Amino acid sequence: MMQRLHPQATNKPARGSLLGIEHMEAKDILGLLKLARRMNPLKSRPLLRNKRVVLLFYEASTRTRSSFELAAKSLGAITCLVLSSGSSVEKGESLLDTGGTLRAVGADVIVIRHPSAGAPHLIARHLDIPVINAGDGMHEHPSQALLDALTILKHKKSFKGLHATIVGDVYHSRVARSACHLLTKVGVPVTLCGPPEFVPEVASTLAPGLRITRHVEEALRGTDVVLLLRVQKERLAGQKIRVQDYVARYQMTAARLKLARRDAIVMHPGPIIRGLELTSEVADGPQSVIMDEVRNGVPMRMAILARALGKAR
Repeated sequence: MMQRLHPQATNKPARGSLLGIEHMEAKDILGLLKLARRMNPLKSRPLLRNKRVVLLFYEASTRTRSSFELAAKSLGAITCLVLSSGSSVEKGESLLDTGGTLRAVGADVIVIRHPSAGAPHLIARHLDIPVINAGDGMHEHPSQALLDALTILKHKKSFKGLHATIVGDVYHSRVARSACHLLTKVGVPVTLCGPPEFVPEVASTLAPGLRITRHVEEALRGTDVVLLLRVQKERLAGQKIRVQDYVARYQMTAARLKLARRDAIVMHPGPIIRGLELTSEVADGPQSVIMDEVRNGVPMRMAILARALGKAR
């Protein structure tokens, strides 16, 4: 009998998979954050010696891809990068066939970024190895939410009593979706702020504990964490709100930031667009922890990989 190129769908993903934050329990989130705080990228730990980590990226990436690769190598793993361009994917190979091929050549875990929402979930149901979602369409970006949470804890020590504000293009942002799920699960109320084109009323149903305001000044008063989102100029084209209007109403300036708590932190998943989402004064100011977010991506992804391969200790 001819062997199937890829196996039948299973009931659930392999143990250790990280596909999203929405269905994670708070205790599991906190456990991963605790593990990440014990990881030191500057001191290699051979927890994953001889394990093969495949980075399957259908979209361009700098921060996520490089930090997953450095995380894997810091744990002693072997990494293999597969890009959609220059591979069989470009020739029309299906996602499931690609996944089956990578498993057949020895992948122990697959980290996947894909432009279609749900792609990591699909491939995970057909493989017997862990799958980690590195961003799928407009759906989720779980590792980004986790590293952002790690950054918050390093500056605020605890989630208790905090309030977070997310400003920008929530509608198109997988980062915002994962952040909303995570922050509300650990007890942090979240205010979403932006024009209706970017923050539709339905956004309040993403998770319990969300509220929406159109006025950035109102959103900032008393907040402890300001998470800014990328705004693509092409998405403003044809909308009622123009670039100059967005800048006037929602750009994070030093004057506006003063409305937040004195020790509030400013975050951004990158890439930042100076002069649109925020001013250079804010981006480079004392309350900005944007570069800390980038640094925290490696220990957080070390923890994710260690958990995926049963080496979470």
